Amino acid sequence: MTPDDPNTTWPALLAHWLTFAQASIAFPKTPEGDRLRAAVPSIINLQAVTFALAEIHLLPTADRPAAIDKAAHLIDQHTKLLTDLFATSTNEEITTLIQDAHAALQAARR
Repeated sequence: MTPDDPNTTWPALLAHWLTFAQASIAFPKTPEGDRLRAAVPSIINLQAVTFALAEIHLLPTADRPAAIDKAAHLIDQHTKLLTDLFATSTNEEITTLIQDAHAALQAARR
């Protein structure tokens, strides 16, 4: 197995996301900490969709359009949630995450 093997990559990502979600409990009880805590599910979802889109070629050709449509819906949904959460502040990591998800979607559509 290699580090790029989906049999090891997805479990490693899941472990990372679980650790991140658990760590979010300790975010400070401040407006920024509350925003970050509320953002965790959308952050995880956008990362998962971004990584999944990189493997879209592994799906049967007939299943790809539906998968891309579902990914587009999830990206739009979680982008809106994050944009709403961070409307009054700029978070460079969130902006990059959203840009990466949109770039992965565009690449999958080619």
